Amino acid sequence: MNYNDIRRTTKQVKVGNVFVGGNAPISVQSMTNTDTHDIEATYKQVSALENAGADIVRLALPDIAAARTIAELKERGVYVPLVADIHFDYKIALAAADAGVDKIRINPGNIGAIENVKAVAQTCKSKNIPIRIGVNSGSLEPHILKEYGAPTPEALAKSALYHAALLEKFDFDDIVISIKSSHVAEMKKASEIVASQCNYPLHIGVTESGRGESGLIKSAAGIGSLLLSGIGDTIRISLTDDPVKEIYYGKKLLRSLELTDEKYINIISCPTCGRTKIDLIKICEDVEKRLPELGNVNKKLTVAVMGCAVNGPGEAREADIGIAGGDHEALLFSHGKIIRKIPETGIVDELFAEIRKLI
Repeated sequence: MNYNDIRRTTKQVKVGNVFVGGNAPISVQSMTNTDTHDIEATYKQVSALENAGADIVRLALPDIAAARTIAELKERGVYVPLVADIHFDYKIALAAADAGVDKIRINPGNIGAIENVKAVAQTCKSKNIPIRIGVNSGSLEPHILKEYGAPTPEALAKSALYHAALLEKFDFDDIVISIKSSHVAEMKKASEIVASQCNYPLHIGVTESGRGESGLIKSAAGIGSLLLSGIGDTIRISLTDDPVKEIYYGKKLLRSLELTDEKYINIISCPTCGRTKIDLIKICEDVEKRLPELGNVNKKLTVAVMGCAVNGPGEAREADIGIAGGDHEALLFSHGKIIRKIPETGIVDELFAEIRKLI
């Protein structure tokens, strides 16, 4: 699927060296969980996120002193765009801008008087720094909460658009919007409302999703459903875990939806059934474990690991290379055409030999 065929048309925003929105690739981001005052620990984690393929990294700035870490990271050659997460004190946003931050995340409704919003907007405009408006169920303005009685999707959307209007009042429109909730359906509905009423790029994700499988399933359901309807320009899979895992799973999600131009090995395999006469589960495990030995690949390849002839050259006929299990043996095939038979004990070795020929 060509995502741009269904993708919502948005303004494009430049965050450091990364474009968000328009026809730019969907970016994957995470947030550090180190003490931002601890420069060494934060630098180490940002570097790990860079190495994992993060497109954007956000840091919490609890006070003005923490803004020094932004400047230090830039001096050390960090290339991934950095986002300063600001709450309550607009002066922290100004300090982050002076330190060279690439984007500022604020909730305009919680940084005080309108003059404070104006100061942040004017400073960011003068330095070409975009602003991400971040709204969640715990940050609704009293007048909006009173109107809706609860943090409903409609209330969240109204808050986000209200904040955008505040920035627009000061001739600032270099904006990214995010509306997050721990409730998947509410996040999805709020994002859809905002998407229908403005052309700003959207950062999407399920907040407070939890850890492990719970967080992954909630995030995949919420983010995936929006992306497949053409909504979403940058994503974060929020997990109570090592932030590097957020990047890993974010990339995996985009791959599973076929919404990335990355070059990688796409493994497809069947769930097995009574026709399966080889240890397909073990074979799949071995294939996955050995993928790193292939290193970087220069093209996207689909590799099929199937249990029988029904799910082999038939259903997986589009695979570049694959195996279909027989009676303690397998058929090696490519694009539906059978190449040869392989004994069960040599399946993984021969499959990898064929993959290497293709990369």
